[in-house]
Amino acid sequence: MDNRNTILAVALSILVLIGWQYFFAVPQRDAQRQQQAAQQQLNADSKQAGAPTPGASGVGQPSAPGAPVPAAVAPQGKTRDQALQASPRVKIDNPRLDGSISLIGGRIDDVSLKDYRETVDPKSPEIVLFAPLGGPQPYYAEFGFVNAAGGTAKLPDRNTEWKAETPGPLTAQSPVTLVWDNGQGLTFRRTISVDGDFMFTVKDSVANTGSAAATLYPYALISRHGEPTVSGYYILHEGPIGFIGAEKLKELSYKDLTNGPRTFKQNVGGWLGFTDKYWASALIPPQDKPYDTRFASSTDGGKSYQSDYLLSALTVAPGATAETSGRLFAGAKQVSVIDRYESEGGVQKFELMIDWGWFHFLTKPMFYALDFFFKLIGNFGLAILAVTVIVKLLFFPLANKSYVSMSKMKLVQPEMAKIKDRFPDDKQRQQQELMELYKKEKINPLAGCLPILIQIPVFFSLYKVLFVTIEMRHAPFYGWIKDLAAPDPTSLFNLFGLIPLDLPHFLMIGVWPILMGITMFVQMRLNPAPPDPTQAMIFNWMPLFFTFLLASFPAGLVIYWTWNNLLSILQQWVIMKRQGVKVDIIGNTLDVFKKKPAADAPKT
Repeated sequence: MDNRNTILAVALSILVLIGWQYFFAVPQRDAQRQQQAAQQQLNADSKQAGAPTPGASGVGQPSAPGAPVPAAVAPQGKTRDQALQASPRVKIDNPRLDGSISLIGGRIDDVSLKDYRETVDPKSPEIVLFAPLGGPQPYYAEFGFVNAAGGTAKLPDRNTEWKAETPGPLTAQSPVTLVWDNGQGLTFRRTISVDGDFMFTVKDSVANTGSAAATLYPYALISRHGEPTVSGYYILHEGPIGFIGAEKLKELSYKDLTNGPRTFKQNVGGWLGFTDKYWASALIPPQDKPYDTRFASSTDGGKSYQSDYLLSALTVAPGATAETSGRLFAGAKQVSVIDRYESEGGVQKFELMIDWGWFHFLTKPMFYALDFFFKLIGNFGLAILAVTVIVKLLFFPLANKSYVSMSKMKLVQPEMAKIKDRFPDDKQRQQQELMELYKKEKINPLAGCLPILIQIPVFFSLYKVLFVTIEMRHAPFYGWIKDLAAPDPTSLFNLFGLIPLDLPHFLMIGVWPILMGITMFVQMRLNPAPPDPTQAMIFNWMPLFFTFLLASFPAGLVIYWTWNNLLSILQQWVIMKRQGVKVDIIGNTLDVFKKKPAADAPKT
């Protein structure tokens, strides 16, 4: 029976391992490759159909129009460079962004991130965020006006060619101004500025030199064409997102929008847009004025997705000028920058742009701790080691109590063996006698689980930080670890790269997972052996199982676990010595490989 249970336990462990690799590790790496390929496509000269454009507005209510909706997709076959050259442009060049603004439509449709590359190679292409109409995967922001119901004023649209009053480039110190006259007494002037990071401010003014008042509704939209690549993980949101006034945080999938638009009326404060794992775009309407907002999609000629807002009516009297403004975030979800836009820029709940998850009260402090030590030490891998030490110190009293209890249990193992020998066929009596022994010696038999339980929230919060924060992306450690957010790239089965062999994912068992498995095995050999042979067999196999399991996790997480195991071994060794327990780490480790005598073998 014991052998059958052992075989069953091992088989289930292997089944779980294969299932993990198939449903989690492989999809994760495939999604990362797809996302990288999509990013590279933006820089390639491959041809692709164009994408949707804002069309005519509908009527949302009797006195106010709806914002422009995605129109049909017109097939276009230009490369990115050709699409950029198809319209006159004003260059963007701030410390962290480069790109351009199209004078056709006055769109912000060409944005690349100077600080971020497609791969760990510093010479690889910059990350492209926004892309123009007519090229691959258009993605852009647009600001403008729609007429009130019954209004006939000629307004700038996506085909309007603006004139640049200032030649540019747009820098953190030098805004640019665009102007367009409708020939009917209305002059539109758009001033675009950008800070030193990722925030654009767009101020639109309308001067009325005619004889009749004009009533206009300001709008802004972000349009994204094609099918965006998402990782598809439950712990990470990618897609339409917004903190919309009293409606609170809205996290929608692209599929949600295919079932019809999502509309939210008369909101005050907040933001809306699209988020990827590391990058995002968001519209920030005036935080003190009511607005209607909507997430919508179109499949007419191709897939497109749009988030937009519509402000209240702006009436421009004859001889008067009226102004409106909005902001656009287009860049990396860097924690310090996002937090600053919320605290100093007044963007309500902008921190929710980063998916900290339900346990943000653990995840965000974990990030701040890592970031503090990174700024102190200069390496996120060393920061992980330092935070592990801090966590061990915080839980030192609890861990000590656990290790003392386990040391006592190891001391009474001869007594436990005697109880088993006295009642070999009475399992219930064995348990009763063991409970009495535990009570007498003040031993908690569950104490061995406490160190593992303590690790679970720390493990999860560190995993979340490594998974979602851009600060960890491409953050190197030492040696072969060039990206702490990616798995260890080496493998035992190709001799760590010496043999040019392409291995399946579940055989990518790198150096750090192996070190983690070894330290876990040594730590478990310090604990009292389970009295049940099946349990003992399972515990012996567990480090191997975890070695395969964690091989697909971010290297930073495996480094944390390995270092934590080493500290635990040291702490447990010191406590066991103080309790008078003989500590033979090497002997205990080698014992597991020795052939055990059969249970019915005669004793000598």
